[in-house]
Amino acid sequence: MNRRTTVFALIIVAAAAAILFAMGRPPICTCGGIALWGASGPDQSQMLADWYSFSHIIHGVLFFALLRLAAPRWPVGRRFLLALVVEAAWEIAENTPMVIDRYREATVALGYSGDSIFNSMSDIAMMAIGFLAARKLPAWLTVALVLVFELLPLVVIRDNLTLNVWMLLFPDPGIQAWQAGG
Repeated sequence: MNRRTTVFALIIVAAAAAILFAMGRPPICTCGGIALWGASGPDQSQMLADWYSFSHIIHGVLFFALLRLAAPRWPVGRRFLLALVVEAAWEIAENTPMVIDRYREATVALGYSGDSIFNSMSDIAMMAIGFLAARKLPAWLTVALVLVFELLPLVVIRDNLTLNVWMLLFPDPGIQAWQAGG
């Protein structure tokens, strides 16, 4: 990717941060701290990374694969920028009251209050890592990493990208009870 792609990428990320700030999202954790990892509780989705960071890496892998199929003649930089716009748009949508409330009612994230801007920027960066890794790694290794990134959070926190999407679209009380440890 070239310098022009990098400049546009930085503009997209800065615009997303500015929109999140204008929406009233906290720049950092409301606890006042900054940490590399927010495992659970009120620090979840507030620190640099958390168990859901793996989902954002998978977003990047999926965006790479889908855009490679849908727009094979586009330069990789253009596909990357489109993936970045989609991920930034998701971070903005995910932090609207409507989506935050949906997470609270349909998933195990009962106390979820949305992401800090710090965490949202990290989520966008995780997507970029996934996209760029999928571009460079062999397909078999990329698929293996996606499986690990789905199974590890499933075992540790009883959630992952697949369950997260499933529960947002088709809430299931049985799955919600299992996720809550019941």
